[in-house]
This record gives sequence, structure tokens and C-alpha cells, in this order.
Amino acid sequence: MLAATKLVPISSAASSSRSSVSAQCMSRRTASTAPQVSWPRSKQTLITPHGLAPRLNQRQGRYVGVQSFEEEVSMEGEARIIVVTSGKGGVGKTTTSANLGMSIARLGYKVALVDADIGLRNLDLLLGLENRILYTAIDILEGECRLDQALIRDKRWKNLSLLSMSRNRQRYNVTRKHMDEITSSMIDLGYQFILIDCPAGIDVGFINAISPAKEALIVTTPEITSIRDADRVAGLLEANGVYNVKLLVNRVRPDMIQKNDMMSVRDVQEMLGIPLLGAIPEDPQVIVSTNRGEPLVLQKELTLSGIAFENAARRLIGKQDYFIDLQNPHKGLFQRIGAFFD
Repeated sequence: MLAATKLVPISSAASSSRSSVSAQCMSRRTASTAPQVSWPRSKQTLITPHGLAPRLNQRQGRYVGVQSFEEEVSMEGEARIIVVTSGKGGVGKTTTSANLGMSIARLGYKVALVDADIGLRNLDLLLGLENRILYTAIDILEGECRLDQALIRDKRWKNLSLLSMSRNRQRYNVTRKHMDEITSSMIDLGYQFILIDCPAGIDVGFINAISPAKEALIVTTPEITSIRDADRVAGLLEANGVYNVKLLVNRVRPDMIQKNDMMSVRDVQEMLGIPLLGAIPEDPQVIVSTNRGEPLVLQKELTLSGIAFENAARRLIGKQDYFIDLQNPHKGLFQRIGAFFD
């Protein structure tokens, strides 16, 4: 049985801002102007999983809360292509892709991370692989190398690989067909999870990134501008056949929520109407881990955000796990039992 979590109500000022954005969201959903585009889809390939996924070790902190939606159990043997997007830049898409990919790889799955930003690549820095990239996806398309040569294996977990789309010399006209062919070839190599780090915006880079995806993870922050862009992206995903969409709220500050200076996670979810995958608290260790080229989930002593990323990864692959109560992450057993009966 999972414990219920009490949420702090927001003030009247935050309520008015929420209602205004909610009105925009409802008007967009009732009269969406996004064109319907018929895009080619890569053929789903069945692969054999390499053994059962081991359980994560218990880290510091206790898991409390309740899941906000019924988890979909991942089908064994079926490869999953998930695009991590937001619309707005600077909300934490690359950090989310690196930590979720690393967590899933540590659970025993074969994972590929694709940095779909042709002009500005950053995912290699977060993984500490910036000096190991010799070939990119552009070199594959030009026939200069094979896919297995461009895939860079992680130094710590060999079942995690990185493919960068960037090229320093010139921009290459990558199409949706190219993205479909690359991801289909990855599935043939036995990758069970393919996470595509989508570039910011909704231009051609966004269109190429979501083309092969069957699922999407929208990353947003509890800010009006970020929520509006996330809602726009959700509409474009639905208009183009990506209906399995989940929400991850990043950079949450419980102290500001208690002071009614920030919208709560529940408020953000109600405005967007998207199933919640997880909430990640604001953490200064993100900057430290980025400079070290080591994701948060690899730290010896996990911070609260690192635990939240691990739990989100377990829910993403279909394993039920608790949400973390960001306001009181270290509840005792009797507190949890009391919260359940409240």
C-alpha cells in the first residue's frame, strides 16, 4: 500500500495565474491549430532482454508519497524509443536524459542516448565522454563510418552508449527518414531503450527528434513561461501521433511552495493534464556533477534529486515505486502510516 501525500495549497495570486494559463491550455486543446502530418515510422523490432533487471540498493532518504497515474508495465523484449522534450530551453532536458539513461542502464537494460541537437551538443559533457567522440551520426549518413563506430560506450557502464548528431565543420540536412533509419538500426543492435535528447524549440530539430519516437517525456519547471511552452509541445505531440506522454517537473523548491511563491507539482500537472512521472527538487549538486562529467545518480551519497531521478527511471520502465515527499523526505514509519490513514 502506498501512502497519500498532502499538497500545500497555493495563494490567490498563484491561483489567478494558474487559471489564466489553464484557460489558454483548454482553448488550445479544444481548437488545436497544429497541422496533422503523416510521418514515416520505424518498424518495431523484437529483441531478447539480457537477463532480469536487478533492484537498486536503498540509498539515503525514505520513499514516501503516492503515484499519480496507473503505471504501464513495459513489455519484455520490445524496444522503446522515448524523446525528452520541453519546447523551452534551460529546463533540464539534457540533465534528465543523462540521469534517466544512466539509471536505466544500472537496472540491467541496454540503453542508447541520442543527442539530437545538431548545432550545440552537451550530452557528452554530462557523461564525461567529450574526448571520446570521433564520429557522429552525420558521419554515418555520409558513409564515413558504421553505427557501432559512432556509438560511444560509457566508461562506467558498458550497456550505456551515446550517439551525437553534432558536427563542427558544417550543418547537415538531417531528415525524419534519417532519424528513423538510425533508431531502427540501433534496435537491430539490441538496444532496449533509446532516449532522444530533443533540442529546444519546435522547429525542424524538434520535428526530426520526435519522428521515430513512440513515447515522450515533457520536462518543465513550475514557471508560467515553461508551462505554456510545454502545453504547446504536448499539442504538437498529440497532433502527430505521439499519445504516450508523461510529465517531469524539474527544479522544484518546496520552501517557495510553502510560502506560496511557486506553483506546486499538483498545480502544474492539473494545468497540463499529463500523467506525472516525477518531480525533481532544485539541487546545487547539478552544477558540480556537470563539471565532473558524472550524473547525479552515480554519486556515492545520493542527494534528494538523485533519488528522485532513480525513482523516475524505475517508474519509466514499469516498476512501481514511491514518489518522494519533497517537504518531508525523511518521514519515519509511524509518520508514513499516519499519513496513509489521513
